[in-house]
Order: sequence, then structure tokens, then C-alpha cells
Amino acid sequence: MKSQDKRLLATTIPSLKTVSPMDEITPKRFNAAGPCDPTRDYALPILPRLDAMGMIDGGYYFVLRAPPHSGKTAYLNALRDKIISDGNYYALLCSLKDLDGISDVETATAGVVSQINDSLRISQVKKLVKLSRPNDLPPQYHFSFRIRSILNYICLNLDKDLVIFFDDADRLAPEPLISFLGQIRQGHNIKNSATSQFPRSLALVGARDVRDYLSQVRPRPESKLLASPFDFIKGALSLRNFTKDEMRDLFAQGAAEAGPVFSPSAIERAWVWSEGQPFLSNALASEIAQSSPAGDYSKAVTGKRVDRAAQATLGRREPRFDWLRKRIQEPKTRRIMEAILVGDKDFPPGVSSLDIQYALDLGLLREDISGAYRPANLFYQEIIVWALTFRIQNAIEDDPPDMGGRSWAREKSLDMSALLLCFQAFWRERREILVADCLGDDLGLIGADQVARFRSLMDHNANRILSAKSQNRLCALANAALAHLALIAFARAVLQGDAFRIQTEFALGRQSAALRVSYKGRLYPLEITVKGEQAREIGPRRLLDFMDNHVASEGWLIVFDEDPRKTWDQKLTWETIARDGRTTRVVGC
Repeated sequence: MKSQDKRLLATTIPSLKTVSPMDEITPKRFNAAGPCDPTRDYALPILPRLDAMGMIDGGYYFVLRAPPHSGKTAYLNALRDKIISDGNYYALLCSLKDLDGISDVETATAGVVSQINDSLRISQVKKLVKLSRPNDLPPQYHFSFRIRSILNYICLNLDKDLVIFFDDADRLAPEPLISFLGQIRQGHNIKNSATSQFPRSLALVGARDVRDYLSQVRPRPESKLLASPFDFIKGALSLRNFTKDEMRDLFAQGAAEAGPVFSPSAIERAWVWSEGQPFLSNALASEIAQSSPAGDYSKAVTGKRVDRAAQATLGRREPRFDWLRKRIQEPKTRRIMEAILVGDKDFPPGVSSLDIQYALDLGLLREDISGAYRPANLFYQEIIVWALTFRIQNAIEDDPPDMGGRSWAREKSLDMSALLLCFQAFWRERREILVADCLGDDLGLIGADQVARFRSLMDHNANRILSAKSQNRLCALANAALAHLALIAFARAVLQGDAFRIQTEFALGRQSAALRVSYKGRLYPLEITVKGEQAREIGPRRLLDFMDNHVASEGWLIVFDEDPRKTWDQKLTWETIARDGRTTRVVGC
């Protein structure tokens, strides 16, 4: 082709001239790894999820709380960019994440100053970048007021007010946090004076409200040396989850670009699994999009497809899930989760309101309209069960019980009764071993005959030895939790494979937890309870109600008897009750 013809073709069809393989638009994706970028990820406008401009315009210092994996980083980036774009203030985002675990005050303070300088250096605002030059920084003041000095220095050299966000402020160790807050408080109290300037607005950002965090990790009287380390804080804001409509809109973005189309039933199941938690919503959609054969989205996504995607996501044990597991296994958090699992209406002795707030801040729990606490969503319910049974299930898999050559799975059914007979033998043989080897004193789960080992357990708030009554109650809860977790872990250990679906339902104050096993399209409902007057009434009633609602003709009620005066032969019982075409098997353990 002649050069003149090429120029004519490029003029009439510009796209032929400008498009190259490097210029092709990469399809967007549902992002379940790191902050969302709207240029390459399906994403919703994030600023409507929390209005912080009122605090900023008012010149307030405040706490911004966001549970893990809720979009905190994306929100802070968007808010910083909006502030800069509006032109009324300068804005800095400073991460303190790398200072986690540094307990030395001087070292941590140097780290904070370094992070502030790094934030200046990478800022999009040239005037801020200029201030990051080492020769422009103030002299090496004593570490006890270096943070205050550098912020004062920056603000004195700006022609507009500064807004600064300290992300992961709750990662600071107690002593460095005390020093950090003291310097911020001093700067706040003299800002806008004739000789001093300080940020107009400042946010302490983290998964936890640092006021609760500091009260919990530093309850000692000497923390009161500061008159009030938080009297400069106006209040706390929280970054909310997606609403159901927002989650639907997120999924619709994929459908609009030839991605998966979610049916109404799929939307409902996705909501049950995630309750709008941003990471979980994206993880579900990402799993469905990636698991579609050759990108074939011709069939609408069903509720059952969402359930399979959720199970596949859980099965991969994402690093974020493992992080949550470790938080759940912390002694105080574990006891809270166990109390909810077994249906104890009151939390165990030694657990404070701050411990409960910690579980709420992690996003693991939510408070319903009745004031009761429950898992925040089905995903986190499964992760809580995984965390609670982790050590027991590993012990079972390392030393499998004697199955006597039996297989529970038949061609079209599951021999649940044979499985539970095997569990009875397992429980008789292994209970004390599980107490000693799998749970241990560090988790506070020991038998009723070992009350003496609680004598050194200190009440968290009152700093006193627990009363005998509290010790007995803690032992009773420990025994109930161990019994529930052993059966759940046993079922998960021996019923492995894609053919099985096992779901745990927390008792939630009803004294009766449940295990729902599905195999080959059939449901096998189990109720788990500890022997007592209420258990005899509530367990069977709840089991029969479930059987009615799900058209199940057979169900199993497992009753653990923790009376130390009874022999194993007295505890291990079996009773079959047939009535109105339904069979209930009461299994004593």
C-alpha cells in the first residue's frame, strides 16, 4: 500500500492507526485480592458508605473504624483524593502498619516520623513532596515530641490546612501508642496559635477503636498519668458494609459486560453468605466468574451455584480467613464464640464488654434487634466453626478413630446411626485425651474435676481471683463447648469429600446447637445439647420443627451428659422414638 493510501485510511478510520495489542482494554474483574481499583475492577462508589467530611470541615479529630477486609484502604485513598481535588485542604495518608510489634517508644516514634516523611514524598501534591526533603525536616528533637514537631513544621510551611489520616493506628504497641496520643493531644491543644500550627483534622484509623484497644491492653493505673489521652477525640465513625441493593448493583456490573448474571435466588444466597461484607461479596462473584467453563455465562447463576462457590472459597483457606482463625483462637474471643455456639445466654466469667467489642470490631459478630450476638454472616459462621474445631479435627485426622472397616456412605444414603455409634466409642475413649492434648489450659477448656487449676485465673477488669461460683460456671461452659466441638470435628474429619455438605447452626441462646449433613440430595439433621431440664424440652422440639420444615423423616438428638458421678455405661445410651411417620433417635454421650 502506498504511503498516501495509508494516510487516507488512517484519516477515515482512526482506530486502525491507534489501536495496538498494548492498547486493548483489559476486561474488568471482581477483585478479591487487595484494594479495588475502579479502572480495572468492578467497584461501587465507596465514599457514600461513610460521610467523614462533616468531621473534617468541622476541624475535628476523630476515630475511623473499619473491620478487616471491608475496603478501608480504598476508602482512605478515595477520601484523600477527594479532599485534594476539592482544593480546600491538603491531605496525607500515613500507614503505621509496619510498626506492628515495636514496643520501644523511641524506635516506634522514629518509625512514625519516617512514615510521615514517606507519605510526603509520594504525595501527588508538589508542595507536600518538597517538604519531604531531608534538609527541609526539623532538627532531631527529643523523641517525646518529634511527631508533634514534624507535624507543626509541615503545617507552618503550607498555605492551606492539612488533613491527615493515620491508618492502622491500632497496630501501635501500648507504650508507643500512649506517647503518640500524648503528642497529638498537645499539638491539637495549641493548634492555630500565634507560634504553632497543626493539622486541621486528624483521623485515627483501624479495625478497632483505639480508645477501646488502649483501655484493654493498658488497664494499669499508670496509664492515667495522662489527664485524658482521648479528650481531643470528637467521636468515632464506622465504615459500613454494602446494602443488598449495592451488592446487587456490583454483580450487575459484571452482567453488563457479558459476565455472570445473578438470578434473584442467587442474590438472596449471596446475601446470606456475605451480608454485604465487601471482600466476601467480591470473593463469591470472583469464584463464580472464574469457575464458569470457558467464560460461558449463558445460564443465570442460581442459589445452589452460589452455595458451591462459597464452599469452594472456604475450602481454599484464604490467608484472610487464616488471619481471622488466629484472632478467633485468642482465649477471650474463643470463649465468646463458644458461649454463642452452645447457647449460653450470658458470656463466661472473665469476658468483658471490651472483649465483646473486639469481636464486633473484627466484623465476626453482629447484634440483632433482640440484642443477642450472632455470627455476622454465614461465611464467618463457618470460619468460626473451623477455628474452634481446628485443633480437635487435626488431632482426629492425625490419629483416626477405629472405624471397624465400616463406610458411612452408601450408594444413595448415609448411615448416620452407625456413624454416631462410632462417635460414642470415640468420645468414651478420647474425651480426656482431647481435654489434655487438643484444648489445654491456654484455651481455658478443662474438665469439671479440675476446678483447682482455675485458681490462678484472674478476672480481666477487677484484677481479682474468680469466685468458686464463677469457676464452676466456666468449667460447665468449657465442658459443653468441648462436647459440641468434638462431635462437629468428628463429623468433619470422617465425612470428607465433595459429596458431603456439613453446616453448623449456633444455639444462639436456645441451649441446642445443630449439625446439618447433606449427602446425595438427602438431609440428615442433628441437634446437639448438654443434658438438663431445658435440653430435654428444647432439643426435641427444635429437631422436630426442623424435620417438619425440611420434610425429613429421620433425625438425631445427641445429648451429652457431663455428670461426673455417672459411669460411661450410664451415659452412652440409645433410644428410638417413632411417631407420626417420623423417627427420632436420642443418642446419649
